[in-house]
Amino acid sequence: MQKLVIIAGSGSYPRLIVEGAKRAGVPQVDVVAIKSSTARATWKAADNVHWIAVGSIAEGIRWCGENGYDGAILAGQVNPLSLFRGRFDPDVKRWLSELQVKTAHTIFGKLSEKFADVGVPILPASLYMEDHIPGVGPLTGRKLTESEESDVRHAVEVARDVGRHDVGQTVMVKSGMVLAVEAFEGTNAAIRRGGRLGGRGAIVFKAAREGHDMRFDIPVVGLKTLKVMKRAGATALAFQAGRLILLDRERVVEFAKDHGIAMVGIDSGLPPASTRPVQ
Repeated sequence: MQKLVIIAGSGSYPRLIVEGAKRAGVPQVDVVAIKSSTARATWKAADNVHWIAVGSIAEGIRWCGENGYDGAILAGQVNPLSLFRGRFDPDVKRWLSELQVKTAHTIFGKLSEKFADVGVPILPASLYMEDHIPGVGPLTGRKLTESEESDVRHAVEVARDVGRHDVGQTVMVKSGMVLAVEAFEGTNAAIRRGGRLGGRGAIVFKAAREGHDMRFDIPVVGLKTLKVMKRAGATALAFQAGRLILLDRERVVEFAKDHGIAMVGIDSGLPPASTRPVQ
């Protein structure tokens, strides 16, 4: 890996990949930044930056091909409302119109095809993130209660079943009742919705389904999600060990401890996310 480009949405996640790739010895790490979205710290950490509008991804793909990158990583959040309100260039409109079903996998899968067409393969979004992928066991010291364990087991089953339809990365359960299953609104909005319905005592489970394409849409949790959980009254966060990006780990764990929120990685029996390119 000599030349790597990060297609960077919002948040700290893209910056962490840039920094991780540099620590791993990648000579050139550049960023395609999205106007009004990509954080300053992300593009400042890169060797070079190319700016695009959120609806001009086709232009960004062409630019990546012209600059001969060995690979690209899609990382960071893009407001899902942009899919409904954005002003896309003609190529992007045509690509979206070709999709009968629009999920993260179909949309980003289509974009991956277009990157491949210009000779730039899309790489797993977990690369160079080994310091941010927790394993099996509790992170906060507090173990799950019996009631929380029961709800987590139920959430695992729900996530496995609905995951076949490329939805349901986040499931919120209380006393055996499913309060929320994440759709296109994202993790935090799903937790808020479940919190309004169920109140204090719910658990949140984050999962990537079997066969999940780790090149994009890998489960991610950061401090904002923990704050949303606190306001929603959730008391525990469970996730698949080795298959989730935990941002700002020290701050997240400290916040969870301070507010009595248990955090635990569970063994899903599924392959862990890759952290280095396949040679």
